[in-house]
Amino acid sequence: MARERNGHNRGVAEARWEGLSWRVSEVFTPAVPVSAEELFAGRAQQIDRAIDAINQRGQHAIVFGERGVGKTSLANTLSSRLVNHKGERALAPRVNCDATDDFSSLWRKVLTQIRLTETTRAAGFAGSEQRRIRTAADAFPGGERITPDAVRDLLARLGHGRVVVVIFDEFDRLADSDARRAMADTIKTLSDHGVAATIILVGVADTVGELIAEHESIERSLSQIRMPRMEPPELRELLDKGTGSLGMKLEPGVRERIADLSQGLPPYAHRLALHATRSAIRAHRLTVTEDDLKHAIRDAAENVQQSLREKYRKAVSSPQAGNLFGQVLLACARARTDGFGYFAAADVRQPMSKIMGKPYGIPSFARHLSRFCQPERGSVLRKEGQKHRYRYRFTNPLMQPFVILKGIVEAGNGM
Repeated sequence: MARERNGHNRGVAEARWEGLSWRVSEVFTPAVPVSAEELFAGRAQQIDRAIDAINQRGQHAIVFGERGVGKTSLANTLSSRLVNHKGERALAPRVNCDATDDFSSLWRKVLTQIRLTETTRAAGFAGSEQRRIRTAADAFPGGERITPDAVRDLLARLGHGRVVVVIFDEFDRLADSDARRAMADTIKTLSDHGVAATIILVGVADTVGELIAEHESIERSLSQIRMPRMEPPELRELLDKGTGSLGMKLEPGVRERIADLSQGLPPYAHRLALHATRSAIRAHRLTVTEDDLKHAIRDAAENVQQSLREKYRKAVSSPQAGNLFGQVLLACARARTDGFGYFAAADVRQPMSKIMGKPYGIPSFARHLSRFCQPERGSVLRKEGQKHRYRYRFTNPLMQPFVILKGIVEAGNGM
């Protein structure tokens, strides 16, 4: 009997570990943005600025920054924070833009998400009430063209007594210049007429001008919210929220190391935390150790998108023995950058010398920097400025931490 009870207890315990392993991939999501507010971390300043724009009639917002810094996660969780003085949640449809959209198709996506209830009473004194649910898109039947003035009129009616926020994510994918211009016109007419509705545009860009045409004409009405890379305290908060929700914790050194390796990009913090916590769970531990992180680094380096792996291979491959492409790219990944991710050749000198174990001057790797910007090397870097004053940046920000992880794995010590 005791043997049966012990076997049952072991089975229950094993099921709990399996359940925890399943939950890890719901908490740490390197491939998709965060959608649960309780798992969203940091970005207090950006959230405050977005909410300020929403609360000020005539104000709208544009959220921009590098790929992978968490813009969509902010958009996903913003609407859940919006309630009016009665405790009612905001009407906050969010749509993704794509290259095939025009202005009408964009707004039709939005209006399809807005459901309206019509109440009618049957004929006679005792007629019963009948309710019919339709969408706001029904206001434009038969593919009717939607104009900025029509949007203003509809949002003005929807905005009576409630908070209305419309979020357009991946706005950088919108190829139609007329649609971008019409969106600027919409923001202007909403602002000029004081309509109680807010438009928020979200997209990959270095400047507002890259996202929306005629932006100068609406600057007064547009709160420009730049999303920089996450600071170490924000990444630590992300990690603590995730592991805390699992009833787990990271050793302090592990938490700091993940924050450093992620280079301010939340997808990599999620990726490393996912693999590290899985390693601990396999060992039936609730504390994630340095050994777990060693496994995570190898797993994370091996399980990134194939397109990223191919770009890396193209950048560093060479038939010439003793070439330095891999080492120079790693030094670029470890170079000190400005707030926009740019570094100069001089910033590569110190990490390059550390990697090679002896002093290296700029002439020894300047040619490599130039070639990394060319298609034959996958254009893994981009450069701006004038000769002798060029500044460089990874074309895809997610390449930078991947290069660092590859460097650690190839060094053979796992850390």
